[in-house]
Amino acid sequence: MKFSQIIFFICMLFVSACIATKNKKYSFNKKYAASKIKDDISLLKKILEANHPSLYWYTSKDSLDKLFETAINSTTDSLTEIQVRNKIAYITSKINCGHTSVRFSKQFTDLSNKNKYPQFPLNLKVWKDSMIVLSRYNINDSILKRGTIITSINDLKNKEIIDSIFQIIASDGYGINFKNQLLSNNFNAWYKTIFGIDSVFKITYLDSIKNEQSISVNSFTEKIDTSKIKTDSLKILLKESTKISKKENKKNKILSYRSLNIDSSINTAFIRLATFSKGRLRKFFRQSFKTIQDKNIKNLVIDLRENGGGSVEKNVLLTKYLKDTAFKIGDTIAARSRSFNFGKHIQGWLPYWFVMQFGTKKMNDGLYHNRYYENHYFNPKIKNHFNGKIFIVQGGYTFSAATMFASSLKNQKNVTIVGEESGGAFYGNSAMLIPNIILPNTKLRVRLPLFKLVMNKDRQKGNGIIPDIEIQPSSDAIRNGVDLKLETIKKIIKEQNISSRIQ
Repeated sequence: MKFSQIIFFICMLFVSACIATKNKKYSFNKKYAASKIKDDISLLKKILEANHPSLYWYTSKDSLDKLFETAINSTTDSLTEIQVRNKIAYITSKINCGHTSVRFSKQFTDLSNKNKYPQFPLNLKVWKDSMIVLSRYNINDSILKRGTIITSINDLKNKEIIDSIFQIIASDGYGINFKNQLLSNNFNAWYKTIFGIDSVFKITYLDSIKNEQSISVNSFTEKIDTSKIKTDSLKILLKESTKISKKENKKNKILSYRSLNIDSSINTAFIRLATFSKGRLRKFFRQSFKTIQDKNIKNLVIDLRENGGGSVEKNVLLTKYLKDTAFKIGDTIAARSRSFNFGKHIQGWLPYWFVMQFGTKKMNDGLYHNRYYENHYFNPKIKNHFNGKIFIVQGGYTFSAATMFASSLKNQKNVTIVGEESGGAFYGNSAMLIPNIILPNTKLRVRLPLFKLVMNKDRQKGNGIIPDIEIQPSSDAIRNGVDLKLETIKKIIKEQNISSRIQ
């Protein structure tokens, strides 16, 4: 496996597959002929059947075939890129694999910021059938403040809106918490993708005494007005901001990925980890656990609510500091094929091909297994290993490698998981290596996980990690800016500290 890893990184540095990702004549959100759309959908079906490792985990082949057939037969006229993307995303969402998602073409994404269209005027937090105002673009709006409960938009009830958008969001298994969080992260974009945009929105909400009221709110269009700024002044301003960004933006960017804070009053360290990929994590972990050891910290809170995953290697590294027994990645890590059928439509396929050749072995089940990760047990670190109380905070966006990390520590005697059901599945997922399929006509990008990962074959398939202490969102907490999950953990630690002193 070590040799294959070397091969992989050499290939990633020096080799890339040549694949057309752009249309030479492109207009933003252009329409595509029905025949071209049908060809893309038919090709996608073939690529998924040839390469996706767990295509039928949750949906039968007959059902999935029917979805593709319906999509093709219902395409009788030209469609915009948004419409095509929705049509394909509807199919892929039924695979119930959070890594098999559909993205707009690169050109659409590059031009979207330049094509400013009106937006829905509120940012909303979504869970179950609830929609709560997080912020508003019109700062002069004195009614729809943070924490306001929304009950309908343009006469559509919350459930109708949420269910419609959920039809095009991919997630692991049967859980919907990942969808809740994705929708909350960018409600405006998801709403516009399904319902389009209006100049005025009729919004129904609950007032302070829980009576339903209605209000009309204008859409919001982002504008940058520099007409009153002299050109020379603007240049100076930009120059100064560049100076600041070189010195501080780099530091701020790293801090956005991870941070360590210590509350000595309750003898607790708080690690916020937004990714397992960026932020110089190896150094951060080493320094953080040395600091925790030097200060004799007894409680550790690891906040994974923003963590959508990343590097398996960094996940393993962090686990080593906390796990009290040897552990492995999973029971099964296997690919359907290593020949890369339809490779010319898979972006950067060659480096992945090398990894598959040198890092997998065909077994009796006909699949290509990564035997190293299936069989190798990682030992906990001895130096600066943390043995105190551990609290893991998770939510709907806790996904992929973050779920792997939390699941490996679940049920350890000194670990308590707090929050909501994780977005990533507890049983396993399809991931590890995830290139993009580039559909030749529309250039839509469909993520293609190459390995199925069964973390533990004895776990029930279908749901995320259920927390030991479940704490759902609250409109009152949002309104008052209270972090219920962290406040609950602090309360538990304080009570434990009092109890230990009495004893």
